[in-house]
Amino acid sequence: MIWVNGSLVATDAATVSVLDHGLTVGDGVFETVKAEDGRLFALTRHLERLTRSARGLGLPDPDHDLVREACEQVVAANPMPLGRLRVTYTGGTSPLGSERGDQGTSLVVAVGTAARRADTTAVVTVPWRRNEHSAVAGLKTTSYAENVVALAAAHREGATEALFANTAGQLCEGTGSNVFVVLGGRLLTPTLASGCLAGITRRLVVEWCDAEETDLPLSALAEAEEVFLTSTLRDVQAVTRIDGRELPGPGPVTAKAMIRFTERSADDLDP
Repeated sequence: MIWVNGSLVATDAATVSVLDHGLTVGDGVFETVKAEDGRLFALTRHLERLTRSARGLGLPDPDHDLVREACEQVVAANPMPLGRLRVTYTGGTSPLGSERGDQGTSLVVAVGTAARRADTTAVVTVPWRRNEHSAVAGLKTTSYAENVVALAAAHREGATEALFANTAGQLCEGTGSNVFVVLGGRLLTPTLASGCLAGITRRLVVEWCDAEETDLPLSALAEAEEVFLTSTLRDVQAVTRIDGRELPGPGPVTAKAMIRFTERSADDLDP
């Protein structure tokens, strides 16, 4: 069952217009929320970011009460141990072209099964750059083709994630994750000014693990004692290979962050 514009419908009957602006030009925003046994993690933070992204595109603020109700109905109708809940909010049915129509926005909420992440993974760096000066820098938009291309390149190299630099050559983010490095025993992550997404898990790790936000050159990946990724479904995941470089892992700082995140997130589902 999927929520589409006000009601639950069967998956094979769930439709939006082929003229929806999210489909034709990527004029939409979204959030991915972790659902464990019907319980949603950090939903308030996700809704706040959904609103920030919508405002960045000039879309009306989404109705948080409506989105919460949609999320609750979807997880209740689709019981599963671990799920990826997707909230998609778009410019709605519009003319062909960049201008929006006057039919109102579209809201779709769906959930699919997810697998538990491994404790360690491999990543690659890619030659393409994040544009930290873009009009949509830091927004979680449905315009994801750049990430699709980069992730496919990572998969060809036996990795699960691709890491980007920005136009200034600074370390930025992955296709769907934030990155942390340990240098001289200090836990560091790129600032939001780098153009990276303000990840929910990233923020919680900064708050719970005393990480520092700082500008980092891409070369920090070659110098780091430890590297890990964060995202909604990865939580904290150690990186043990970057391109051709092997890293021990999880290292002590990463292991501590993994434990701290697991404990704190279990204590509070909506931190």
